[in-house]
Amino acid sequence: MDEHDRINTPDDYPKGKFANRSLARVVALQMLYQEDMNPGSMAAFGEEFLRTELPAHEPIQAFAQLLIDGASRKQTEIDAELGQVAENWTVSRMSSTDRNILRLATYEILFMETPRTVAISEAVELAKRFGTADSAGFVNGVLDKIGRKERE
Repeated sequence: MDEHDRINTPDDYPKGKFANRSLARVVALQMLYQEDMNPGSMAAFGEEFLRTELPAHEPIQAFAQLLIDGASRKQTEIDAELGQVAENWTVSRMSSTDRNILRLATYEILFMETPRTVAISEAVELAKRFGTADSAGFVNGVLDKIGRKERE
């Protein structure tokens, strides 16, 4: 893929103390969504996408790449977990946006040291921004069940 203009503008990115990690999650979600809709796209232009969307932010690029790689590598395990807690939903029936927000946050909850409340809060914000009117509540409910399950 040739160089392209940024998809996200500075106004698209979160503001505040932890904005850089939130920004990494936005870009990671976009890449996971793209791969879900167009398998092979991550290999074709994933690194360039990170460099374009997160210019001069090597630590944030690394965090986004960690999220992308981890959620992708653990996708089967994550999807099994989501399938167990999402009442009346199979992972394949979920919207691609919701599915990938859930994969990203579940990866953080299960395999990283991100506090559960932070992972859920960040996922809900992504759902509000990129999902449907019902996405935030759905994402919150599913992740709350995963979080409670992990504490048992």
